[in-house]
Amino acid sequence: MNIVIDHLLIKYKADQKWTRKVIEQLSEEDLVWSPTPECNSIANLIAHISGAVRYWFDAAYFGAPLNEYMNIEFDRGLQMTKEQAMEISKKSYDSIVGVLEMMKANPERLLEQPYLDYPSFDSAALNNRSTVLEMLLHQFRHLPSHTGQIIYIAKMRKGNLIWD
Repeated sequence: MNIVIDHLLIKYKADQKWTRKVIEQLSEEDLVWSPTPECNSIANLIAHISGAVRYWFDAAYFGAPLNEYMNIEFDRGLQMTKEQAMEISKKSYDSIVGVLEMMKANPERLLEQPYLDYPSFDSAALNNRSTVLEMLLHQFRHLPSHTGQIIYIAKMRKGNLIWD
């Protein structure tokens, strides 16, 4: 099982790196711009990634309140400074890396159901009976798609991005 966790760690650390590199190249106007009024901005996507991480991991493992960004993540008028974007993104990825490292040290915990004592809920194919492994695999599909959206929107604004 550690090989799976190692792969997830590599992927999330890479996504964190690419997201940081993108944010560094953007203005605050770029962060809040969206291609159409119905589309998300980079700020929305950063808030959404944070909300997902807080919902599925921080609350269970780090005692965080459920979703400080959940109410604002899809607000079309969401404003965010570059510093806020960097901090929120860093905290999100650091959190998921922390959970993965916790699971690597104790792989038997992958079968834990950390939300079992919470009120019943269903969200995005997961529920309060989901195991940590199920949550990690779901987020492995979910979060990188948003990293791709962030990169795509940044390219729409800036054209070529610098990856060095």
